[in-house]
Amino acid sequence: MPTSLTIIYATLALDAIGLGLIFPILPRLLEQLSQQVDVAPYLGSMTALYAVMQFIFAPVLGALSDRIGRRPVLLLSLAGASLNYLLMACAPQLWMLFLGRAIAGLSSANMSVATAYISDISSAEQRAGRYGMCNAMFGAGFIIGPVLGGLLGDHWVRLPFVAAAALNGANLLLALCALPESRPRSQQALQLQQFNPLLPLRWVLGQRQLLPITLVFFAFSAAGEAYGTCWALWGQDAFHWNGLRIGLSLGAFGVCQTLAQALLPGRATRLLGERRAILAGLLGACCALSVMALARQDWQVFIVMPLFALAGIGAPALQALASRLVAPEQQGEFQGVLAAAVSLASIIAPLGFSAIYMAVRAYWPGAIWLAVLAVNLLIMPLVLRLRFGPSAA
Repeated sequence: MPTSLTIIYATLALDAIGLGLIFPILPRLLEQLSQQVDVAPYLGSMTALYAVMQFIFAPVLGALSDRIGRRPVLLLSLAGASLNYLLMACAPQLWMLFLGRAIAGLSSANMSVATAYISDISSAEQRAGRYGMCNAMFGAGFIIGPVLGGLLGDHWVRLPFVAAAALNGANLLLALCALPESRPRSQQALQLQQFNPLLPLRWVLGQRQLLPITLVFFAFSAAGEAYGTCWALWGQDAFHWNGLRIGLSLGAFGVCQTLAQALLPGRATRLLGERRAILAGLLGACCALSVMALARQDWQVFIVMPLFALAGIGAPALQALASRLVAPEQQGEFQGVLAAAVSLASIIAPLGFSAIYMAVRAYWPGAIWLAVLAVNLLIMPLVLRLRFGPSAA
């Protein structure tokens, strides 16, 4: 494996670990600084702020990397992540935590630059597998991060932030010393309008080929938000799960997803082609969601975990298709738009799915998974309408 690819994977894994590290202890830190017991409004506001910053800056960073190169933008974002965690580790006031989360949202927009970097150094046949590995690294980070954060937070509530700053600092040094540039610097002069986050969005809206892919990507991401929003509540209501059981189920889900993302997308795309790989992933998700909606025993949920894993092959195949339809000098810009679509989904979908769950909770908690199934079914005709021809850059 090329060293540059290893560094990109490490960047994504450390991003996820850094995010996961703070989840178990952020409520306690908010209680300390706000002097309030109910910190749910603060948590919700910080989550929304993080997603909004990603939505705004992912296209900007992606477009910027097309002009000045991937490496400087990645280094800048890694430095920003280290600064964010140091700020949150030392923050004496509540507003500084919000500032830290805003910086975190900005710096985590480097996902678009990382995926554009992979597109630069990969052939068309390699991209689906490598994008799948990207998602696997991110998933592995989210498994490791909360466990490590809980352990460190028991010693000192701010220690996970220090650990996250150290991890990102180490990755910054590694990238500084060993990460080469993947594309030459553009000869075009950098203009102020290129910092306008609406410019890449307007560009995609004007491309008949790219808009359907962006919509499918948004729908994929929106469906995925349902699990983080409703899983714990559903487990408590349907099966009377305690915290340990919820954690075990989420851990099993994460492990299956990570293995599938690491091992299946490249093989599935070569064997089935991109369209059939995406449809196979959607079909696996629909089957698993049907079982979960009707499940009466919790063991049935664990049985369908491999079907959920099969669902993981769809997004990398879609990313591989998208990267093939865009010219090399616009890869960062388009990957930024896709990252913005994910961020927008993370703002809108939790509100929608939580409202649906509260409406069905008293009668049939599992009905929430039928709502997610409906979203997946709506994606299928969009996939069937996608153009899967050669590069149209």
